[in-house]
Amino acid sequence: ASLIPTPNKNSQLVKDTVVAPEGGGVTDMWVSGREGGGLPWEEVARLLHTDPKLGLPSREVLTRRQLVGFNEFSETEDDPLWKKYLGQFKEPLILLLLASAFVSLCMAQFDDAVVITLAIVIVATVAFIQELRTDKAIEELKKQVPATCMCLRDGHVREYQARELVPGDIVHLAIGDRIPADMRLFEALDLTIDESSFTGETEPASKHCGIISTSTYGTSGSIGNIAYMGTFVRTGRGKGIVISTGEKSQFGELFRMMQEEEAPRTPLQKNMDELAKKLSIFSFGFIGVVFLLGLYQGIPMHKIFNIAVSLAVAAIPEGLPIVVTMTLCLGIRRMALRSALVKGLHTVETLGCVTTVCSDKTGTLTKNEMTVTNIVTSEGDECHVTGVGYSADGQVIFDGGFSELANEAVTKLLEAGAVCNNALIVNGQLQGQPTEGAFLLQPSSMVFTM
Repeated sequence: ASLIPTPNKNSQLVKDTVVAPEGGGVTDMWVSGREGGGLPWEEVARLLHTDPKLGLPSREVLTRRQLVGFNEFSETEDDPLWKKYLGQFKEPLILLLLASAFVSLCMAQFDDAVVITLAIVIVATVAFIQELRTDKAIEELKKQVPATCMCLRDGHVREYQARELVPGDIVHLAIGDRIPADMRLFEALDLTIDESSFTGETEPASKHCGIISTSTYGTSGSIGNIAYMGTFVRTGRGKGIVISTGEKSQFGELFRMMQEEEAPRTPLQKNMDELAKKLSIFSFGFIGVVFLLGLYQGIPMHKIFNIAVSLAVAAIPEGLPIVVTMTLCLGIRRMALRSALVKGLHTVETLGCVTTVCSDKTGTLTKNEMTVTNIVTSEGDECHVTGVGYSADGQVIFDGGFSELANEAVTKLLEAGAVCNNALIVNGQLQGQPTEGAFLLQPSSMVFTM
């Protein structure tokens, strides 16, 4: 049986709890951030039957995972390939071309029917192949870098995949770690977390392990003793108890809201829909005018119909969808050469309609890197440092006079800056504050010039 407790009548912490028919456990258990933040972390640990010093036993982890599932989002199943292909024919202009091809076939105008049908097949096939390639590329990217975290189980801290976490797991956080699930913090040492994905604030949020009163909750939804899934650690380190996973987390709620939203039609699609509507009205109106003129002149009915439909079909530009599709495919290929994947054809056209981009500077338009350019020692010696970014290809250059202790003073200063530092540089990427990262890379040499 699972060790997850059933809530008593005095507790409102455990939501969506269903007792199994045999009475052998609880099939679903979650603690929200607002509820966990208002309790001492010891109480949260007691409710989840976990030991912050030892973590959960591996056997208990398997039991809980069977009850609550993996720490991931249940995405909708992909449609089969045949259904995706047929979905390319739902555009209004394509439907209008199909109708004109059918009419041409019924009137024994086989040449027109074949040409129109071939145009439709080309458009649908090209769009289908392009979107299929993009889907496969995105799936490969998802498989390349599985999210991991440092988790305490059976008294040992090891690296586990984030999808394997369950409520009650003890997770250790360090600089640069991405939070794998919603957690109630019980240890925070100079811990700040970037929550811009939720709050929009560029400044990292300072975290602690104390109790938060419900009256002090901010309007942004951020809670000082809760670490949210999808955010990442900017500075410090900490430990937390997993309280919500998957779709029950704060990030899961946002994901569910996004899944419920339907993608709006792009400007090009709206224009094509409007064109198809106008062509339909024009075609039916033209047929009506030709019918009236034919009846007035006494032309036989079947000839009038043949002439009217032929002229209406000729007015529909069957080559337009081919030109549009090929142009969009060329745009996708050009973006792919610049390492940008575009899932839908019409997204390229939407990007082309952008006239103004509103963006913050640091970390978006710039690299969010800081570099030491000038050094002043306690002896009064001044020098400047060459090089840009997190590269060791730089020099300390003294221009003019300098004391006998200049070399030693600069060395000691750089050593102090590197030792009294919480940042790390891994594979050229900074983990920590940019200010501290600027002290980590030591220049390759010193040059003394008079």
